Amino acid sequence: MTRVTIYSTGTCPICDKTKNLLKKWSIPYNEVRVDQDQAGLKEMLEITNHARMVPQIAIDGKWIGGFTELTEMHMEDQLDEFMES
Repeated sequence: MTRVTIYSTGTCPICDKTKNLLKKWSIPYNEVRVDQDQAGLKEMLEITNHARMVPQIAIDGKWIGGFTELTEMHMEDQLDEFMES
């Protein structure tokens, strides 16, 4: 089961960087392209309290933030703990 969702667009270089890091860390993810999926955009807005920038990342439906927050979690070993629970 994929626990990580990344909300992205097709023209976002930081989204690509985030997906590449998740692949490098062997963390499977589901990508929701909010530029092509209106239901996905609505879902992102609800989860993130109306964030408009991408990428936005959720684990088990809980919003953790964007690229910076993801890398900080990884550097502090919180991402491993989060994924194990």
